[in-house]
Amino acid sequence: MRTLERTRHDLAAFLRARRERLSPADVGLPSGGRRRTPGLRREEVAALAGVGLTWYTWLEQGRDIGVSAAFLDSLARVLKLDAAERRHLFLLAHDRPPAEPGKTWCVLPPLVRRLMHDLPHPAYVLNLRWDILGFNAPADQLFGFDAHQPERRNLLWLLFNDPRLIERFAAWEEQAPQMLSSFRRDFARATQEADIHALVTELERISPDFKTWWRQHEVHAPCTGVRRLVIDGQVQDFEHTSLTIDEDRHLKLVVYARQLPEADTQQSS
Repeated sequence: MRTLERTRHDLAAFLRARRERLSPADVGLPSGGRRRTPGLRREEVAALAGVGLTWYTWLEQGRDIGVSAAFLDSLARVLKLDAAERRHLFLLAHDRPPAEPGKTWCVLPPLVRRLMHDLPHPAYVLNLRWDILGFNAPADQLFGFDAHQPERRNLLWLLFNDPRLIERFAAWEEQAPQMLSSFRRDFARATQEADIHALVTELERISPDFKTWWRQHEVHAPCTGVRRLVIDGQVQDFEHTSLTIDEDRHLKLVVYARQLPEADTQQSS
């Protein structure tokens, strides 16, 4: 628990304003005739949230009391807060946003797709399951995504099952475990999603390498660095990085750029 010294007055005002904008009918209560003040009464909010009136009154008065995440979620539901308001409530009460469960299903926003296609470098967009939701022409030339049906355009599945992609990575047996350790971080954020478990189960069944490395539970590889790729029989270094482009949808844009020779880097700096 924390002391709400800096935010307790803002929290009190926020709760009061959100309580007063609701009518009894909004939460399934009888109106009970005319009211001297607008909105719900404190005792009604307290009852709906499952707490005592005195405790809720202290909270709305800005007193220094501890609040749990479970109660804040219940209060957000009672006050019919939207996602932005719920986040604001947690920031005021806990000085941090709520823990959001990771979602694997999502649709690539058109603007993101357009910006990705405007990039001169290979780029693609992944969700937490590492489904390839979109890619530009340079990425397709490099990794051959378009050769696969949309339901099979999953970077992790291709990394362990697509011979062309496996050959693209120099020293695949070194780079694949590093990429897998990055995936494990995303897996941890979406462990409640059935489709991500189905992907792991399938890969454990068909790929002995995946099964061995997955059960080592390594989590160390950064989402940025250098990948060594085989282009026309020659090993070339590509810098790559992952950019969060939609935090709510858990989307990230992965961009590859051919690494410049040290001399060219110094000249351009």
